[in-house]
Order: sequence, then structure tokens, then C-alpha cells
Amino acid sequence: MSAKKYIDIPAPNKKQKLFFTDEHKYVAYGGARGGGKSWAVRVNALLLAAKYPGISQLIIRRSYPELYANHIKPFLKLLPKGSYKYNDTKKEIRLPNGSTISFRYCASDKDLLNFQGTECDVMYIDEATQITEEQFRVLSACVRGASDHVPKRCYITCNPGGVGHSWVKRLFVDRQYKSGEKAEEYSFIQAGVRDNKALMESQPDYISQLEALPPKLKEAWLEGSWDVHMGQFFEDFFDRGEHYTDRQYTHVIEPFEIPEGWRIYRSFDWGYNRPFSCGWWAVDFDGVVYRILEMYGCTGTPNEGVRWTPERVFSEIARTEREHRWLRGKRIGGVADPAIWDAETGESIAECAARHGVYFTKGDHARVPGWMQLHYRLSFDENGFPMLYVFKNCKAFIRTLPLLQYDAQRPEDLDSSGEDHIADETRYFLMSRPIKPRTKAEAGRNGGLKLLLDIDSAALPPPSKLQRMEIIDE
Repeated sequence: MSAKKYIDIPAPNKKQKLFFTDEHKYVAYGGARGGGKSWAVRVNALLLAAKYPGISQLIIRRSYPELYANHIKPFLKLLPKGSYKYNDTKKEIRLPNGSTISFRYCASDKDLLNFQGTECDVMYIDEATQITEEQFRVLSACVRGASDHVPKRCYITCNPGGVGHSWVKRLFVDRQYKSGEKAEEYSFIQAGVRDNKALMESQPDYISQLEALPPKLKEAWLEGSWDVHMGQFFEDFFDRGEHYTDRQYTHVIEPFEIPEGWRIYRSFDWGYNRPFSCGWWAVDFDGVVYRILEMYGCTGTPNEGVRWTPERVFSEIARTEREHRWLRGKRIGGVADPAIWDAETGESIAECAARHGVYFTKGDHARVPGWMQLHYRLSFDENGFPMLYVFKNCKAFIRTLPLLQYDAQRPEDLDSSGEDHIADETRYFLMSRPIKPRTKAEAGRNGGLKLLLDIDSAALPPPSKLQRMEIIDE
């Protein structure tokens, strides 16, 4: 007779208990970051597998890497050896009582074809706001298992934002139903980071990280609000105007001579028949970054009678770095959009740059983490100092950043149909030297800023010298 095997599962919190006992046909759990959603999915699947021998359950995420990291790997770590069989080809766990837990992904509409003929008793769609309503309907139609003695349910986890924000909000938050939809079949359990005691113990600074976000993102990610206003994305960027002389609580400052020892970097974003952007940055001894120069123009239309071809762009970048006193003789690190290394035919943009002695490393293309780095840099400490400043001659940055809007379908991202080229090259640079979010309670710095305030304005370059590098109008 085989020995019994037990699984030690930590005690759930109150919201997770509600999730485990909810018997509605459609159950949504979450609403904010850090609510313990994936753990709740795994434990609920095990509870139902034990209660209903032979039950068939299916867990879905948008991509296989997410599926493996958030569910398959934790499941195999949790289950005692000898208590299950895992078929890697089918991506299925089979328990001794005949219950199965399968894992599938759905990244796009074409992946729905892989679900034709699929049947299960219980389905879990983890991070459901990452799929469309049509995809949700197709997937949930697979909940039609043949066994009458087991429940037929569809559980989803969710956060505000994403392409599915609207339909999840309509069904589970606003409870507005169309013909054929039954209100009594839907249930929503609001859970956030404060409900997740385990996370609070393992990462006590997680709330402070969320509190450091701009108000709208903080409202969605920390408070779980589904009514995030889709307005200005970088509401934390402040330009106090021409007559504002105090550097506290402003990001736009007068140019100054770059002290010896500060490191210089170049960030770049290329566009075919759209604007390109090149920015130069100085980094002080405290890690504060300063956008000191920029070059911005359009590759698709003539500018001042000359078209901005790759040859002209990198020739001008190389000339600037040879001649401008802030840059000449400096060792300049470059980071750029990884796409400039792509070359379907002929020479890539990166190869063209290299011919002119302009070199780059590939930037991190992750959009949301990149925007978070910009938010972290823009935030002010308790003394009113940020970690990013912009010289007032960088007019394209100052003009375009306030115009960028939230994406209507994915509020944690910005609307890429806007003029986001400067924002893109900025995030490539910031992702190359990421920082942790600062809290308001952290002490302010001085050091570098005190030095800058003592610089004589007479040392500034003549306006004519700055003007040529400010912005190239389209």
C-alpha cells in the first residue's frame, strides 16, 4: 500500500478564501498589483482537483514563458515527488485520482485555432485584461466538460489596464450586461497588495514602490481603480517657465558647463518616414541625469532643402561630437533602439552609424519598465529635487513629452500613435542605468546641485551655438 502524500499550503488571506469558496459561473479576482492572484489560481486548482476526482482544469496565460514562470514551474515545485505525472508534450499534470491540470497560452487570435475541440470543466484565464472580449468568449466556450458531477466555471484574474480593460470592467465591476448575459452568473472579488500579507512580509517596500508612481498609475496599480483617466501620460513632468529660477520642483533648467568627470551618453531612435531623435546626456556623481543636447528631425521630408538620410544624420552626430565643447574629447556611450540593427537588404542603420564612428549598444525594448524608469527619475524627493533634468535648449523634449497620452486600451503604456520618438530614446537610455523608486521620505541630495547653482551664467555658451542643436523643425 502506497504512503499518503500531503501538500503544505500556507493559509490564504480573506480575499483568497472568498475566491476558493465562490461558486458563480464566472469569477474575477484581483483589481490591483500584488494581490496574490497566481497563487490563488494554483491553490484553487488543487482544491478542486482533490474534491472532484477526474476533474479537467485548464490554466491560460498570454504567452508560454509567462505560463511556465507563473504556473508550471511553481506547480512542479509545490507537488511532492511521486504525487503526480507531468507530460511536457501535452503540458499537463495528472494526479493519482485522475484529475488533470493543463496549461495553454493565447497570444493572438491565431492561437484560438489551437483550442478547437478543447473541453474542460474549469478554466482559469490569468491576467484576463491582456486578451480581447472576443478571445474571452471563444476560450470560455471550452468550459463544457462531459462530467455532470463537477462544476463548470471560468475564473479570471485581472488588473486595471490592458486591451481587455473595458470588457472586464463592464462585466465584473460596472455589472452592465448585454442580451444573453446573466448578472447572477458573474462575481468580482476586489483584492490588492494590502490583502497579500505574504508579499508584505517578503517585500515590505512594495507598497512604497507603488506609492512612488504618478497619481493615475498609483490609483490603478495600488488602489485598484478601474476609472483611470486616459490623459497626460507624463503628468509628473514640470516646466515652470522662463521666470522660474528655483530648481526645486522643476525639471527644465538653464544650461551650464559640464564639470570634468561627469560621464556622457547618447541615446537614439530611428524612424523611416517619421522623426528620428538623438539625445545627449550627462550623468553627475550622484547618478542624476541631465539631457544637455538633442537632434531631432524627420527622415521622410526635406528639411531646410536637405533630406535627413542616415548618412546626413550620423555625419551631423559625428561632427557635433567632434566640435561641441561639451562633447569633444569625451568617451561617449551610445544606446539605441534594437531595430537599427535590422537589415532586410543592404546596410543596417547601425552599420551606417559605425561608418561615421558613431557606435551604439542595443537598448532594452521593454516599454512599461522603461516608462517606469522615467517616472522614477521625474519624481521629486522631499526637498523638491528629481533625478532627471532637461536643459532648456532641448526644446523637442520639452514640447513632446507633455503631449503624450495614455493608451486607451492599455493604460500602463502610452499611446504610440503620438509623437513618442524622444520618449523612446529616453527610455532606452534610462533602462541602461535603472534605479529603484524613491519615496518622499528619503533625504534630498545636494552635492552636485550645489555645485551647479554656483556656476556663473557668463560661462554659458552663446545662444547661437545652442540654437543649432536645439531642434531641427520638420
